[in-house]
Amino acid sequence: MARRRDRSKRTRPEVSTAHHRRLVNPFEPLRVLSDDHVAHIHDSAVRYLADHGLRVLLDEACDIFVAGGATLDDDQIIRIDPDMISQALASAPSAYELHAPNPAHDVHVGNDSLVLAPVGGPPFVSDREGGRRPGTLADQKNFLRLTQSYDVMAVTAPCVEPDDVPLNIRHLESTFATLTETDKVPFLFSRGRRRVRDSIDLVKLRYDIETDEEFAEAPRCWTNINTNSPRQLDIPMSMGIIDFARLGQPVIMTPFTLAGAMAPVTLAGALVLQHMEVLAAVTLSQLVRPGAPVLYGAFTSNVDMKSGSPAFGTPEAFKGALASGQLARHIGLPWRSSGSSASNAVDAQGASETMLNTYGAFLAGASWILHTAGWQEGGLVANYEKFIIDIEMCQMIAESCQPLVVDEAELALDAITDVGPGGHFFGTDHTLTRFETAFYEPVVFARTNFEQWTEEGSKQTDERATAVWKKVLEEFEPPPVDAGVRAAMQDFVDRRTSEGGAAPD
Repeated sequence: MARRRDRSKRTRPEVSTAHHRRLVNPFEPLRVLSDDHVAHIHDSAVRYLADHGLRVLLDEACDIFVAGGATLDDDQIIRIDPDMISQALASAPSAYELHAPNPAHDVHVGNDSLVLAPVGGPPFVSDREGGRRPGTLADQKNFLRLTQSYDVMAVTAPCVEPDDVPLNIRHLESTFATLTETDKVPFLFSRGRRRVRDSIDLVKLRYDIETDEEFAEAPRCWTNINTNSPRQLDIPMSMGIIDFARLGQPVIMTPFTLAGAMAPVTLAGALVLQHMEVLAAVTLSQLVRPGAPVLYGAFTSNVDMKSGSPAFGTPEAFKGALASGQLARHIGLPWRSSGSSASNAVDAQGASETMLNTYGAFLAGASWILHTAGWQEGGLVANYEKFIIDIEMCQMIAESCQPLVVDEAELALDAITDVGPGGHFFGTDHTLTRFETAFYEPVVFARTNFEQWTEEGSKQTDERATAVWKKVLEEFEPPPVDAGVRAAMQDFVDRRTSEGGAAPD
């Protein structure tokens, strides 16, 4: 027994996870709808926008729609001609490259590529030792550092709302943190024109770009906008679409279609509402700048009809992801889905719901899956332990994307012959030259037997996860940033702070 324990504690060689970058999904997307049903949903959405339209609250956006051929009534309802939608879909790119401050973290969007992104935007954080509490800038930096530390997290996300930073300068501190704690593609909030301008100017400094024209030559950051389902596009979201489109930066157009609340209680009804809202938002972006990069945002799930609370990881959300993938492919757009959970704890429910949501998106062929690590309580909480447990899931997905090699060495026919009937492969040369890197090594999951697990303290997964995130943060080293660039960004933040920052629109 002692010899077996000593061997189990042998240090494994460091295994690179660089192959978790630029993932390509090798599987054929699952389908839940027939081609006729997909076409019927699309055609119904197009006809509805022409006949009934949606309300657009920003006058500038209304003017853009009207200049493109839409009609506007006194209640700010925009009715969109089907030809406008067809032209918008024809100009919106089906794939593009997103450039990170560090080119090693560039990502491809569209085709069969898979982008996994962390939790985005909860106002609270929690962990086993500190409990549930409002998010702070320190927490946001911690989650950015965790994001930077794992190759499987392809881009940054808003992670946590830093509640200790005044609202008028929050975008400055958050963007500065993103650009200094990570060198992955940065996320920017769309919460008003001046705030977007500040954030874009910081990103330009990070990339050492002087003009908007040069900046617009390639996608370098991303944002997400939510329509006010049902059938409404508000002022800051409209501004975000316009401003990002003008600068050629990607916008994820995400209707907030929770069946039974902001969308019909039927899944088909929720999907057609989602589809029409995406079509309207994409059309606006293409009217501003034909060819502006976009993603079809699919967030359709349902609410619990007893409490009214959002529900995630449901069969409806799973089927909604499959259908959304079909709808996005039907119109030729890359698309975003989510890995989410409504659980209030790091428990079996949270793991199961996140797994079902994420794998539904993965098997549906999602281009981009947001909230894959750390999301809890339906998006109210970013949890440290869950981040690590979800990283385990994401890395397993990344390993599933790796090709299955079939050649003479991998077939191991000589080893099969040498072992003979009834033998074992533990001591063969074929095993001994490969065993240390043959299989995926877990980050936090335990594969020990019961006796060894007991001897090591009988720790549950969340307890082990606490040790993991603490160790990652303790050992974290920020990516290199040119001293002059960093100083220029800090000067910009200081100047805009002294000027009062910017309130939300």
